[in-house]
Amino acid sequence: MTTRIEHDLLGERALAADAWYGIQTQRALENFRITGIPISHFPELVRALAMVKSAAAHANRELGVLEPRKAEAIQAACADIQDGALHDQFVVDLIQGGAGTSTNMNANEVIANLALAKLGHPKGAYQHLHPNDDVNRSQSTNDAYPTAACLSLQFAAQPLITAIGELGEALQEKAVAFADVVKMGRTQLQDAVPMTLGQEFEAFAVNLGEDIDRLQEAQRLLCEVNLGGTAIGTGINAPARYQALAVEHLARLSGRPLVPASHLIEATSDMGAFVFLSGMLKRFAIKLGKLCNDLRLLSSGPRTGLGEITLPPVQPGSSIMPGKVNPVIPEAVNQTANQVIASDLAVTLAAEAGQLQLNAMEPMIVYNLLNAMRMLGEACHMLRSRCIVGIEANRETCARHVEHSIGVVTALVPHIGYANATRIVRQALHSGATIRELVIAEALLDPARVDALLSPQAMLAPSTEA
Repeated sequence: MTTRIEHDLLGERALAADAWYGIQTQRALENFRITGIPISHFPELVRALAMVKSAAAHANRELGVLEPRKAEAIQAACADIQDGALHDQFVVDLIQGGAGTSTNMNANEVIANLALAKLGHPKGAYQHLHPNDDVNRSQSTNDAYPTAACLSLQFAAQPLITAIGELGEALQEKAVAFADVVKMGRTQLQDAVPMTLGQEFEAFAVNLGEDIDRLQEAQRLLCEVNLGGTAIGTGINAPARYQALAVEHLARLSGRPLVPASHLIEATSDMGAFVFLSGMLKRFAIKLGKLCNDLRLLSSGPRTGLGEITLPPVQPGSSIMPGKVNPVIPEAVNQTANQVIASDLAVTLAAEAGQLQLNAMEPMIVYNLLNAMRMLGEACHMLRSRCIVGIEANRETCARHVEHSIGVVTALVPHIGYANATRIVRQALHSGATIRELVIAEALLDPARVDALLSPQAMLAPSTEA
C-alpha cells in the first residue's frame, strides 16, 4: 500500500496515501473502537461540521485573519462535503474521549486536504494550508463541535417530525373509516363503556400529533449556539467580532435561525437543550410504545383474544405452529421505543457528568440523540406503511362484545339507580343474559326506553337530557 507520513506532538504515523484524513484521525481510529459506527453514519452531522467550518472561514476572511485564497479553498471544500463528497472519510467512532476533539480534527483534516487539492498541493502539505491554523482558525473543539451537534440535531429532527405527521394522518384516516364501528372501551383491561373504533384511532392520532409541537420547541432551543466561545467560552484566540459574524454566516448557510449564546461560558458547559430534546424523544417513544401495545391487544387472537381489529399479515409467525401470524411490526416498534427510553437515561447520565467548564461526555449525548431520532423516524415509517394503513376492523366481533358487555349498564344508572344496576350486573354475570334482557324482564324500564338509552348515539357522547 502506498503511504504518506504525517507528524504530530506524539511522533509520526504512516497513512494510506489516498486517505483524506490525517494523523490525528488515524490515532483516533486506533484508540476508539467502541460502537463501530463512524461519524459518516449520520450525514447530517458531517454536513453540519462542514457548515461550521465554512462559516468560520467566511468570518475569518472578513476579519482579515485568514488569507482570501485559503478561505475560498476551505469554503469550496466544505461545499463539496455538504453536497456529499468524501463522507466516507469521516471515520472516527462516534463514542470517543476528548469531548469531540477527534471528530473536530477528522473534519479539519479532511477539509484541509481537500482544500489543498483545490490549491494544487498534495495531501499532507500542511505548510500551505493547515488543519489547525487555518481550518480551525478562531475555533476550539469546545465550540465548533457543540455547534455542529446542535445543527445536526435540527437537521435530524425534521424528517422525524415529517414521519410523525404522516403516521398521524394514517391513524386519522382509519378514524374516519372506523367511525361507525361501535365497540367496548376498557379501563384496567376490564369492560368500561362503549365507544367507536374511530374514536379510539382518532385519540391515537391526536396523542402522537401533540409531540410535533414539543419537538419543534426543542429545535428552537438548539438554535442558540456557543460558536465563538473557543476553549471555555472566553473567546480566546478569536477576533472580537468573530462570534456574531460566524453565527450569522452559519445561520444563512444552514437555513436555521441560529443565534449567538448570550453567555458563552455558561453555554459551553450546559447540556440543557440536549436533555430537553432527549426528554421529548422519550415522551414520544413512550406514546408510540403504548400505541403498539394497544394494537397488539386489540388484534390478539385471532379467536381467543380481543380480535377487534386485524393487522396486515407481513410474514409467517412461527417455525412450529402452522398458520400463526404475529404482530411483528408493533413488536419491532415496541423495541425501538424501549431503546430510545434507555438512550434518554444515557443522555441524562452524560449531561450530569459534566465538570467545570466543559462536558467531556458530549459525544455520547450526540450519538444517542442522533440514533434515537433515526430509529424513531424509521419506526414511524414502518408502522404506518407496514401496519396502520392495512388494519381492518372486525365489525361483528366489536358488536358482539358490546352486546354481551356488562359495561353498558353505566348508561342506565341515572335511570334505574346504582343499586339496581349493580344487582343487574351480578345477575348478568351469573346467568349469561344481557343487560338489556334483564332490565326489561324486571320492568325497570320499558323496552323502547332501554333501546334508546343503549343506542350508540346515546352512549357515545354526553347526555342531551336535562
